[in-house]
Amino acid sequence: MPYPKKYLYVGRSNDLAGLDRALYRALEILPGALAWATIALVIWFSWKRPIWVAIFIIVFDLYWLIKTIFLSFHLRANWKRMQHNLTIDWNERLTMLKWQSLWQLVVLPTVGESAAVIRESLDTIARSAWPKERMFVVLAMEDAEEAHRLLGEEMKQVYGEMFGIFLVTRHPQGLPGEMRGKGSNETWAVHEAKKIIDQRKIPYEDIIVSSFDIDTKLYQQFFPCLAWHFLTAEKPHRSSFQPVPLYHNNVWDAGAVSRVVASSGTFWQMMQQERPERLTTFSSHSMSFKSLVEIGYWQVNIVSEDSRIFWNHFFHYNGDWRAVPLAYPVSMDANLAPSLWGTLKNIYRQQRRWGWGVENVPYVLFGFLKNRKIALSKKLRFSFNLLEGFWSWATNALLIFALGWLPVYLSVREYKSYLILYNLPYITRNIMILSMFGIITSAVITQAMLRKTKDDYLKQWSLSLVLQWFLMPATIIIFGALPGLEAQTRLALGGKFRLGFWVTPKSRSKQN
Repeated sequence: MPYPKKYLYVGRSNDLAGLDRALYRALEILPGALAWATIALVIWFSWKRPIWVAIFIIVFDLYWLIKTIFLSFHLRANWKRMQHNLTIDWNERLTMLKWQSLWQLVVLPTVGESAAVIRESLDTIARSAWPKERMFVVLAMEDAEEAHRLLGEEMKQVYGEMFGIFLVTRHPQGLPGEMRGKGSNETWAVHEAKKIIDQRKIPYEDIIVSSFDIDTKLYQQFFPCLAWHFLTAEKPHRSSFQPVPLYHNNVWDAGAVSRVVASSGTFWQMMQQERPERLTTFSSHSMSFKSLVEIGYWQVNIVSEDSRIFWNHFFHYNGDWRAVPLAYPVSMDANLAPSLWGTLKNIYRQQRRWGWGVENVPYVLFGFLKNRKIALSKKLRFSFNLLEGFWSWATNALLIFALGWLPVYLSVREYKSYLILYNLPYITRNIMILSMFGIITSAVITQAMLRKTKDDYLKQWSLSLVLQWFLMPATIIIFGALPGLEAQTRLALGGKFRLGFWVTPKSRSKQN
């Protein structure tokens, strides 16, 4: 018996009734409750039991140091793997496989982006090392964009003859059960593309579909690399395929804060690629068209469709789904606005939107309770990974950099003479100095990555690319913990506090 469809596309507790609704609502509150309980307990114990908290902070800082070193080795390993993959002739590898019938279906959802951004992405697809007669490119636009209707026709005139099929779709507004966002746009676009696929009788199992943000620029061998991984995967029609997002399109125009935050996101994805048992889809990703049709496309009533599509597949196939790391990059935009303040606001909003991926926590935990066909060990592993991941996102930086001084200042007078409290700031400072190993690793890999992936690296090199990493302690609080905590708080409060879909403005230079 398949997983009930009434649970497969739940967006929030209001989509359910009775005990199911109450259970889902409790699970929506859970991540925010854990985060705020952690912060509240640390403050309370700093006042009432400062020695306990001092010991906890020291132990926690040591844990953070070990974790930093552990993840740094994963980061270095993935960079070496990605560097190697960039040198491989993937077309030559494909000659040993039966790939001649394989199609690439590319979906590019767009809402309000400039013609220059769209052209740059389409140009990289056109230059890719894949037979253009077996490429189906869909430019997915929103029907409400009156000013961009002519833009769609212009793109069709320019690119229509470059690919086997080029389709411009216009997603109608206000369809029942939908929220305005990328997922609903993509679903409409692929539904329209399926009509042409059916007319031409192209087998679904011969199509790889890739969902790309409109600012995604591809390296030439991306599609052959994707095809090789698809054809050699143990279960290609039960797998998602995840590249590494590099935010390099406008890296020289973006400021230091934007570069650090964007690079941190890249490094997290690289580290996850070395732990495929924890990997889910993010941003640009690919999968079998056959499986996408079978589950009914992207969910249309949520914000975080890029990660939810992984879980939609996971529950539809009763846990028989995994993400395959490509260790191969795609290039995207870092946050950039005409002013510094505008850029900082956009960075925060984007991080908060990514933090809204916490809406997957109640969905996944609820699904685990309802689906008895998934192995208990898999349920426990994914549940822990999700809860620990979002809890860490919202609390760890605060515990390390902001709350370590609390026992010293909040403890009552009788405790202030204790040696451990007197030395706590110095102990935590020294442990954090040792944790600079992670920052040094990030700075070195940033240099190597830009040197490898940017043709104009030598002309643009600056010492600031190294020094920018000393902003890390501030950025992981302001643009990490705080937006993550806000997202979890909004989910817990529900109703009008829930986030809608926010489109990150795309800009390639400060003059745009």
